[in-house]
This record gives sequence, structure tokens and C-alpha cells, in this order.
Amino acid sequence: MHQPFTLVGTARPKPERAEELRDLLLSFVEPTRREPGCLEYHFHEDRDEPGVFVFYEAWRSERDLDAHLALPHLRDFWEHRMEYLERDLEIRYLTMRSPYPSRSTEVSDMSA
Repeated sequence: MHQPFTLVGTARPKPERAEELRDLLLSFVEPTRREPGCLEYHFHEDRDEPGVFVFYEAWRSERDLDAHLALPHLRDFWEHRMEYLERDLEIRYLTMRSPYPSRSTEVSDMSA
């Protein structure tokens, strides 16, 4: 069994683009949650710093995350992200030490 591949990211938008970025990032939530391999996907706004966005993602594997990032709308966002941001995304990759025991995180080998 593999541990989930997890990350936390922070986006600090240009003030004049914050609402637009909020709407764009919110539009990613439901489609992402339906993707194969997505275990958790949450989008937050900092209570102390409105307009600062934090996302939490847990994927069954790094391969699943890579497939997510290869989707056209995410490639487009990645290419144009600095049009929205004051500085680049801050992304921290995490090792999950407390997975839910009832969640299957096994990666099936499609080549078998």
C-alpha cells in the first residue's frame, strides 16, 4: 500500500485580481474531486488575510497528481498564473502520517 501524495499550496494574488482568482480556483474544485485518484481537494481563504488562498490536496499517487496537472485547464492556469499572483505559488509536499484507515490508497497497476 502506498501513502497518499499530499500537498498544501498558498496563492497570494494581486489585490486587483483576487476576486477573479478566487472564482477561477473555486471552479476547479468539483471537477478535481471527480478525478480518478483524488482523495481530498479543499480550497480555503485565510481568515486573517482575506484574499490569500490555501489549497489542500491528497492524491492516491504522484502519478494521479501528474495526470491532474496535465489537464488543459490546469496547464493553462500554470502558464498564466503570474498574471494573477503577486509572487509564485508556495507549495509544500507532505508525507501523510495519519491516513484514514477506511480509505483505500492503493495504486492499481494499470499495466498488469
